Amino acid sequence: MKGLPVRVDYINRFRSSADQTQILKDLKDGKIDIIIGTHRLVSKDVVYKDLGLLIIDEEQKFGVNVKDKLKTLRATVDTLTLTATPIPRTLQFSLMGARDLSIISTPPPNRYPVSTMLQPYDEVTIRGAIEYELSRGGQVYFLHDKVKNIEFIADMIRKLVPGARVGVGHGQLEGHKLEEVMLDFIEGNTDVLVCTTIVENGLDIPNANTIIVNEAQNFGLSDLHQLRGRVGRSNKKAYCYLLAPSPHLLPDLSRKRLQAIEQFSDLGSGIHIAMKDLDIRGAGDLLGAEQSGFINDIGFETYHKILEEAVRELKSEHFAELFEDRQLARGGTRDQSDDCIIETDLTMLIPNSYVSETAERLALYRKLDDIKDEKELQKFTTEVTDRFGPIPQQVMELMEAIRLRWLGQQMGLEKMVLKKGTLIGTFIADQKHPFFAGDGFHAVLRAVQAQPRRFKVYEKAGR
Repeated sequence: MKGLPVRVDYINRFRSSADQTQILKDLKDGKIDIIIGTHRLVSKDVVYKDLGLLIIDEEQKFGVNVKDKLKTLRATVDTLTLTATPIPRTLQFSLMGARDLSIISTPPPNRYPVSTMLQPYDEVTIRGAIEYELSRGGQVYFLHDKVKNIEFIADMIRKLVPGARVGVGHGQLEGHKLEEVMLDFIEGNTDVLVCTTIVENGLDIPNANTIIVNEAQNFGLSDLHQLRGRVGRSNKKAYCYLLAPSPHLLPDLSRKRLQAIEQFSDLGSGIHIAMKDLDIRGAGDLLGAEQSGFINDIGFETYHKILEEAVRELKSEHFAELFEDRQLARGGTRDQSDDCIIETDLTMLIPNSYVSETAERLALYRKLDDIKDEKELQKFTTEVTDRFGPIPQQVMELMEAIRLRWLGQQMGLEKMVLKKGTLIGTFIADQKHPFFAGDGFHAVLRAVQAQPRRFKVYEKAGR
């Protein structure tokens, strides 16, 4: 903001009482334009003159209560949340359309994925990992999340690797001492930093390229992903060692978490880890404070569909004016039917012989399902041809089915059955739906009347 009439200030526990008092006074008077702070910003004594934009970085570190409190500061505040791994509840909001979601999946240039290894606690492994990193001039994080015996761990490392300079950092240190420890590590005066999860956010030390996480089974998925993100921040190959008991000795959820973090080690895989977290923990309580919960009673797909329909209904009826400009920007109104299921006897799939990797095939199916218009479909076709070669007939049929589904949605069809050369479409079950009074349904009726030999309309079981 240099050169602009903007005043930027910050507030945290390291500022003196006098500074904090002055900052809060200036904030209330509107003299500070951008305030940066920790949870301190949601305290009762913080008053804003005219809050317009709220940016929450590392969103997974803020509980639902804190975020709800931030929203009450002003009714019309715009909110931007940033995170590498959204909590299940936030991800669910985005998936169902209650919030807009954009994903940055392209890593910075010259970065390599962090090599992730799940291993039992073993002093030989620890010594080998530290010595290898020091031999190539790098530094090491050793993460132990218990302050009471962190000094014991530091002594153990000093004995294992006698030449290593070991520092200790945790949140219970005084502000200036913690600052000294971190500066020593940043400047390269310390080889191994034994620390708690205090290093999880915001540290960018390109020379630290090995992290060892002790008792990894006690961490959440997003914690592990964030901790792994502390290394590999330059063009060097980085390593992450997760020390935990043998998988068959662990509880089911802990094992799933560790397997997921080991599996998704590619750059930009935070969204996949968050999806796995959503799968493991459930979607949470939409209107309450729970960040995770169980939706197994009706199944994820059904729950998601019901939720999406409810949100669309609210957008189109109760908040139509608010979302009108968005619909026009997207080029029209919403589809008459939320989805259209297609059943067919044709062979429509991505064959193993064309794309051999199962995970890759699933990713392509998911991408194909999200495509909303012909332009995106053409782009997808070009990408697939470029990566895997000429498209086989089964995949072409699959793309035609996507086009057929769009038509079905426009015509208000909930289901289409294409078998033995005959196509049967079922309209929306709710006969009071506004679609039946609209132009779309009348256009269908006119087509039926014009070509009675080709089309038939009949009612069965009230549909």
